[in-house]
Amino acid sequence: MTPSLMNILKDNTLTGDNYVTWKRKIGLLLQSEKHKFVLTTPKPPAPNNESSIMCRDEYEQWKTSDDMAKCYIMATISDVLQQQHEGMESAADIMMSLEEMFAMKSRTTKREAVTAFMNLRMKPGQAVKDHMMKVIAHLNIAELHGAEIDGETKIDMVVNSLSDSFDQFKLDYTLNKKEYTLQGLMQDVQSAEKILVKGKGQEIHMVGKVATVKARQKVKKQQKKKQLGPIKKETKKVTKIKGKCFLCGEKGHWKRNCPKSQNKKEEGNLNYLETCFLADSTDSWIIDSGATNHVCYSLQGFQERRKLSKNEINLCLGNGTLVSASAVGDIRVYLDSRRHLDLIDVYYVPQFKRNLISVSCLNKFGYSVTFNKVFIISKNDKIICQGTLENGLYFLHRNISHSLDTEITEPNHKRVKLSTDETYLWHLRLGHINLNRIKRLVSDGPLSDLKVDDLPTCESCLEGKMTKRTFSAKGARATECLGLIHTDVCGPMSIQARGGYEYFITFTDDYSRFGYVYLMRHKLDAFDMFKAFKAEVENQLEKHIKS
Repeated sequence: MTPSLMNILKDNTLTGDNYVTWKRKIGLLLQSEKHKFVLTTPKPPAPNNESSIMCRDEYEQWKTSDDMAKCYIMATISDVLQQQHEGMESAADIMMSLEEMFAMKSRTTKREAVTAFMNLRMKPGQAVKDHMMKVIAHLNIAELHGAEIDGETKIDMVVNSLSDSFDQFKLDYTLNKKEYTLQGLMQDVQSAEKILVKGKGQEIHMVGKVATVKARQKVKKQQKKKQLGPIKKETKKVTKIKGKCFLCGEKGHWKRNCPKSQNKKEEGNLNYLETCFLADSTDSWIIDSGATNHVCYSLQGFQERRKLSKNEINLCLGNGTLVSASAVGDIRVYLDSRRHLDLIDVYYVPQFKRNLISVSCLNKFGYSVTFNKVFIISKNDKIICQGTLENGLYFLHRNISHSLDTEITEPNHKRVKLSTDETYLWHLRLGHINLNRIKRLVSDGPLSDLKVDDLPTCESCLEGKMTKRTFSAKGARATECLGLIHTDVCGPMSIQARGGYEYFITFTDDYSRFGYVYLMRHKLDAFDMFKAFKAEVENQLEKHIKS
């Protein structure tokens, strides 16, 4: 026996959990020593005095190979298993006994193995080679547990497990109907990955979807003119030397003709979403007439959102730095009990420190914005919200009173038309007194000239008379595992953990008090962590989470 086979015997002792790996390697060992046939070939009958030489040789060969196979098998299992199987007659009997103990060919195990293979999905940014090796490993485990999957189904499931960046490859596979093997599929997917990596560095430009080829050609022409400019100046005779430029300090031109000043103006034509990168942290919203899209730095308030892949949408800050948007969706900003402001296609950028509302996007959806000492956002001649100028920024006021219907009467916004119900006005002035008290004031003289009318619905009075429902001090407790799960998200932490983790989420079972902790890079990963937790505990306990 070679030294390499000795290493197999030494490093692969069967303990129970490694049965699948041990079975594969013991099969390779027996095959290399030409003893594997005894596991599938029945024992020949023992020879007698009348048996031929061929029968005697066949029996002796099978007996010798069976003894060697038993030695190899016994040498690669633990001491406890050796004592349990040392009395068995053949190597095939030992393998059958070990298979009954550790193979677990039950219907549940087979279903779990196939489900794990079907639910496997390629993670964003994961290498194709690593994903394919994981797919093949899951497939091998499923087949070892007795699952029968034909070749076409395997290829279809592997293609469907690829990430969204391979959508074009999936479409080509569906239309061309090419027959693949796992090895051929891996080669083609790796080739597609190289193409995607090359195109990943191209930045996505955004200015309200108006980037055109003509604008790019114009920029190229201007760049060529700049390159040819100094050459022409060298050949041209200078008749008069101008003074020193107050912008760059060089002689030969004035500040109004400075090339550096022109370069700064031309930079405004780049097809990016230009916005400010503020350092303070606040929950308020700022009206920005220079931003071409709404931007926020928190996921709270999203009605619905779509997660973006890395570098799918890039935003350019005022200092030229590129940041990637993590998600896009719609946000409803609640102003008071009756009014709200809907923001469509808001980009979530964790690196930002302020929430920005784009004026151009508001105009696109029918809103009008006017600026003076204050700004007013209106729609259909109704004031939606307003704000004031603070430190050079227009901040949105979320708590404004709309107890009275307000309408825009003049474009200068100096006055607004209010309700003229005198009875209701005296109701407000006198601290929301009831109608009977007002009638007494009319009859007693102080309000003798007032014509008493019925009061309209007063929201402040209704809110003041509201009462809370009684709350039970003791809540319901679970009577079994997974009956009730408590969860909480904590973060962001001031110091990142290894791997860039800033958040963590906990899941605690109410009945057993057993808890799980998952680390997260972003708060939006909470739902993915819950799905992983749900799959793990439900498979372990064979129950479903109730609440």
